[in-house]
Amino acid sequence: MRLSTRSRYGVRLMLALGANKLSKPLFLKDIASSEEISEKYLSQIIIPLKAKGLVTTFRGAHGGYLLSRPASEITLRDIIEPLEGDLSLVDCVGNPAVCGKANECATREVWDEMSSLLLNFLDTFTLEDLIRKSGKIKNSQKNGSDYSI
Repeated sequence: MRLSTRSRYGVRLMLALGANKLSKPLFLKDIASSEEISEKYLSQIIIPLKAKGLVTTFRGAHGGYLLSRPASEITLRDIIEPLEGDLSLVDCVGNPAVCGKANECATREVWDEMSSLLLNFLDTFTLEDLIRKSGKIKNSQKNGSDYSI
């Protein structure tokens, strides 16, 4: 399974919103600029995230976007699922009716278990975990090793 650019950019968008220390709404153009992602593309990505209740929109001169709930309550699955759709590895896991052999297929159980492992794995990481990891990466880059004599 490969995650689409849409999901990877969606996670980066949510990470930018979650790392917002000012707690004031952020403009998509600012996120697009800092993340080097097309604003037009981000404007498409934000729609399902808003529909899922992960993002709140504010209109007007002081408008923009904020997380709808704490980063500690948003999992990677919460972000990726609305952007990718069904995360089952094969269609018959999510919908047995698509395959006439679903009830007698020896591999369907394997695909079902793999899909469950993936979903459970995505549920173990919160946006807050990624924000912490991002802070550590940024701090290590700032405090890089100095080998001068």
